[in-house]
Amino acid sequence: MVPRSRTRTGTGKTITKKGASAPGRPERAPSPAPRPHGARGSGSAMVARESVGPGHAARSEGWKEAVHKYVKLYNQAEIDRYAAPFGAIIADEDHLQRFGQRLARLRENELLRGLVPTRSETSAELLRVSESGTLSEVSVLIELRVKRTVDHRGRTYAEERRDRERLWLSADGGDYAITRIEPIVSERRPRYASSHSNHAAEFADELALAAESKPQSIPYINYDVLPNFKHGRAGIRYRRDMAAAYADRWWNEANPAYELFEVNCTNYISQCLFAGAAPMNYTGKRASGWWYRGFSGGRENWSYSWAVANALQHYLSAPHNSSLRATVVDSADQLALGDVIIYDWGGDNRFQHSTIVTAFDAAGMPLVNANTVPSRHRYWDYQDSYAWTENTRYRFFHIADEF
Repeated sequence: MVPRSRTRTGTGKTITKKGASAPGRPERAPSPAPRPHGARGSGSAMVARESVGPGHAARSEGWKEAVHKYVKLYNQAEIDRYAAPFGAIIADEDHLQRFGQRLARLRENELLRGLVPTRSETSAELLRVSESGTLSEVSVLIELRVKRTVDHRGRTYAEERRDRERLWLSADGGDYAITRIEPIVSERRPRYASSHSNHAAEFADELALAAESKPQSIPYINYDVLPNFKHGRAGIRYRRDMAAAYADRWWNEANPAYELFEVNCTNYISQCLFAGAAPMNYTGKRASGWWYRGFSGGRENWSYSWAVANALQHYLSAPHNSSLRATVVDSADQLALGDVIIYDWGGDNRFQHSTIVTAFDAAGMPLVNANTVPSRHRYWDYQDSYAWTENTRYRFFHIADEF
């Protein structure tokens, strides 16, 4: 079937839809969200805003049309994986090279996997707009919301992600050109902070590693949200289906039962594990255990391993007699539903990103969910991310079946 395109532009948002329709994969019913002791919600969703003064509306249409063209081409590239058409609207040679290398890598990988994209839908929300007084220069922060439907060896499934980019545009006569593009690579950001905190925990992972040699306390479990489980320390079954269902429910928004972190990937993974009945190891010390009690009295009441990828990697790598524990395996094809992958982008043993396995492709390879850069049923190796490098290493964790 010949792919079709349909474009619609509204205030503050550009929407592009492309591709042939394909039957979708049935959605898993989400499980109720557990609320840990002391948790509460924070923050509100960012919305699109534009400042349009008298006489600006007509002139704004020029740069909006340039953004619209960019999103349309971006959506096309999600199907054919070619960057050549972007040269007509983008003057940023560095980004064209970076983008072209990414697409070439993905095109080769998808051919080797036998994967055929059949449909792509991309919407771009304007999160922030800065216009010069004469509108000769404009910068915009956009969120690209991509949903691709693919056919893989006779099976059809959808993968979704949300990327952010900052675009700079300049007027050249009556037309606007995109002079610079900066992808926002949140997966590589080393800092973490809640909505209440601006300070970094740069040495949190080292503290967590050192603390693993200390005796572990009795795990803290909030039995109010786990009424069907006994209070014994042993024999708690890891509900992989519940962990994956929670991951699918909250992949693109924050659960108000928990604090929202500036870099939220590991906080989200910990929530998924807890939703699958993994018991917390409550020590009351941030550098040890794996636990969360929320923000209260001006204090951050959670362990570093709950919120920092490198600290969670250290915690899962260490032996434990109780609470959450895992086994390191050699390859992605050894993982099961609800297992965890942690990413070292630079190959320097500094792990910066976490994902959870929520589905599998036709070859049995993991598809993962993540947060910070919201992703659902994304291929596990993350070669579609600007965070990925030739030196990227992975740590694969098979979560114990019982705790």
